[in-house]
Amino acid sequence: MAKLMSVLKDVKNLFDEICKFLDQYDPERKFKFTDKEFHSKFIELREKFRELFINLLIGNELNECYLWINYLKEVIESVIKIHGLNMIILSKELRSFVENPIDHLKKKIFNYMYDLFRKKISFEEFIQKAAPAVKTSFRTNMRTIYQDWVFLSILKILGNEGCKLVYPDYGVLSLERHGRQKLGFIPPNAVVKLTNSGYVSFFIEAPRPITWEDTSDLVKVWKLYTALRPDMMIYGEAIYNIVQIDQDPPIKKPNLIIECKELSDWYERVRYVRGPFAKPLTAEEWRSKWITGLYQGLADVLGIQYGEAKKLVEEKKTIKLTDQQIVMLYKSVYKPDNMLVISRARVPSYVKSKLEDHGITIIDDVRFEHNRLKEAINYLYKIATSKTSGFEIDKEFEKFLNELQQILSLKLNIELSRTEIINYITQYMKKEIDEFINYVKSKLNS
Repeated sequence: MAKLMSVLKDVKNLFDEICKFLDQYDPERKFKFTDKEFHSKFIELREKFRELFINLLIGNELNECYLWINYLKEVIESVIKIHGLNMIILSKELRSFVENPIDHLKKKIFNYMYDLFRKKISFEEFIQKAAPAVKTSFRTNMRTIYQDWVFLSILKILGNEGCKLVYPDYGVLSLERHGRQKLGFIPPNAVVKLTNSGYVSFFIEAPRPITWEDTSDLVKVWKLYTALRPDMMIYGEAIYNIVQIDQDPPIKKPNLIIECKELSDWYERVRYVRGPFAKPLTAEEWRSKWITGLYQGLADVLGIQYGEAKKLVEEKKTIKLTDQQIVMLYKSVYKPDNMLVISRARVPSYVKSKLEDHGITIIDDVRFEHNRLKEAINYLYKIATSKTSGFEIDKEFEKFLNELQQILSLKLNIELSRTEIINYITQYMKKEIDEFINYVKSKLNS
């Protein structure tokens, strides 16, 4: 705290200046100035205060931030052009940050600043509250920028290889998850038809709560409130809803999970994992197979017994894990066929070896270079090829299958892969053809 106060000494000096101004012209701290000149002066001081505070906290990283934003904007433009989209929607939080990082971060300390000016909190208390708010928002948005860049770069590469975006089919690709599950299911962010192969469906930060109507519904969907949330879950088929509420975990098993790491030292970072650990669990919840599997996965990652993991959670409600352990927890709980960690920076060999021992592949030193994602693209073809029916589909039949699968999934809550749909159609047609042949034979015999 003392070191931070030293860095922010210019902010403290400016705050003292603002206090003198307010003591003279607004002693009651109503912030309503009858004189326009005084009002303009206050606004000038207020904005200077916020900008100075933010620049002193993260100023050294701002140039990198603007560079990353440009990389994201470039790939957005490319994907819109390649896939014939009208627009790409970022999350509300990221959209604000990308438009103007400084203005976005200024909003995070607005209330704290006015509490400070009103003398509700001391300058030290302001620092304790405002500094984490700025740093957390900055880091979260930088993480999302890299995650979105990786996802969109994958779509760009696939598009350049002739692959087609078949969902969404209305020209608007959304990268946010908020509000997308109000109808009681979890839809994909994108479904892509690979060239001479099958389909891949992308779900970004997908396991989230779905809507519920009464207590019995809430009991059913509770597992989604406690779900861990990897960056990307990918399926080697066209699928429009991954909820399987009666299963444990409560979503369809992914073929591939991708985690994106933007920090150069991500493998040394420690995070407090809340989610299922944020509240005491009832006996009924503990009996859930999903919860049991979750804590068994935690025990595996920590190298302790199940009972020890349960006791640890009951005592602390949050668990302190390294980013390496969190990645391994995703692998242990969701059990994907394959799991990738895409790291912007180079990763030490001992970290790679440790994760590879848990069946996790590291693609590192990616930076912002699309060609370094080729290995990830190979995994997509691998899982799609294993799921394809081997049936050559023309464009009209592909459109029919796409519409039929969406109707079955979204309106009837029936989940069928394209292979299953084609098999059912084939069986139905075979029956009809047999009846037609028998009809023709009977006519000829007569």
